Amino acid sequence: MTSPQRPHRERVIARLHARRTRATVVLVIVAILGGLAAAAFARICDQAMALHQHLYAWAKWPTLAMLPIGFAAVAWLTRRFAPESAGSGIPQVIAAAEGRWSGRWGGQRVTLKTAAWKVALTGALLACGASIGREGPTVQVVAGITRTLTRGLRGGPGRRAIIIAGGAAGVSAAFNTPIAGVVFAVEELAKSFERRTHTTVILVVVVAGFAAYAMQGDYAYFGVLSGSALGSAWFAAPLIGAVGGLFGGLFSKALVAIVGPGRNPISNWRRAHPVVFAFGCGLAAMVIAIASGGITFGTGYDEAKSLLQDHPGMGLRLAVSKFFASLVASASNGPGGIFAPALATGAGIGAAFARSGLPFANRDAVVLGMAAYLSGVVQAPLTSAVILMEMTRDPSLVGPLMLACLIARWVSGLIMPEAIYHVLAGNWRLPPKAPAANV
Repeated sequence: MTSPQRPHRERVIARLHARRTRATVVLVIVAILGGLAAAAFARICDQAMALHQHLYAWAKWPTLAMLPIGFAAVAWLTRRFAPESAGSGIPQVIAAAEGRWSGRWGGQRVTLKTAAWKVALTGALLACGASIGREGPTVQVVAGITRTLTRGLRGGPGRRAIIIAGGAAGVSAAFNTPIAGVVFAVEELAKSFERRTHTTVILVVVVAGFAAYAMQGDYAYFGVLSGSALGSAWFAAPLIGAVGGLFGGLFSKALVAIVGPGRNPISNWRRAHPVVFAFGCGLAAMVIAIASGGITFGTGYDEAKSLLQDHPGMGLRLAVSKFFASLVASASNGPGGIFAPALATGAGIGAAFARSGLPFANRDAVVLGMAAYLSGVVQAPLTSAVILMEMTRDPSLVGPLMLACLIARWVSGLIMPEAIYHVLAGNWRLPPKAPAANV
């Protein structure tokens, strides 16, 4: 005889399955919208940089004056209409994912409104020639879209999982590197993969890989499909990794001192006079642009690409000027990321090594410099290595990239003990609830 409870249990299970199916369908649709938004954002940023190039070629000095004026105007607009859109956006996503929400300020960190302002203000800064990237902002934009459009969704993942997934999708869409998006979610956003653990993983993999390389050369299981056997990359990786980590750590340390949650005379003055401070940052950016011959404008994508293609010139000049241009742009606290400028700075570091007389292949040194400096800035060695692996698609550099990123992370950690995004997330965490009074 059939138990009377069995039909009821089956109906409950069927409803749960239907609810989960609907939730999955909604998530897929929202993910598609997030990807389309990221692609549209990329086009807006490209058009903004093209507009700046056109204006700079047409009227050099008035266009240079747009830097201080634009920095100040964006700082005012950000504070007036969308304070949650300031900076990279990744710290806001981290804080929103790990903490509770309360009131307007708590909820606006990842919403459609903040995403819209992020797109507009980042585009405005790029049109002014600011040395910023769109990758960090894309993380916040896609996270805001996924969180807003799935609010109230039943039967699916929780708020934290959705925010983390949206942020990871932002990295994937910004760089066209899906594996790096997954790694970034684990390594940076979720912070569930302990730093000591992933450092150990990379160390063991690198040492074993180098030992295998020493014994049998650039061995590929099914034969070499692409790339080249360049043993010099293994010997370049430690040196480039150490230098990239050093300067990456210095960049993070300086930026956190200015815009972080800590207190010092500079950060106190910036908080008291944010628009004037942003104007000063714009003046500094203008001076750097003039001194560098205009190679500091925008994300730095074209400059890094030209170095990968053995373009003469630049190198150390690009590394130094991009380092300071990115620092003052980020210090203004306007919307904008540090990923793409970090890759351009790292490309300059690598190119400087390639032209120093050391027996390092130019392209390998540039790629290693990009990965090492990025790892030094964000202290996410797995993400940095995977991004460059997927971007360059050169299997011969997998081991050297991981070695350079590991060393860069270690050197940077000596200067900056905690990763920059997690320090800056302190600006966006809500204060803890006061304990209930005993009655």
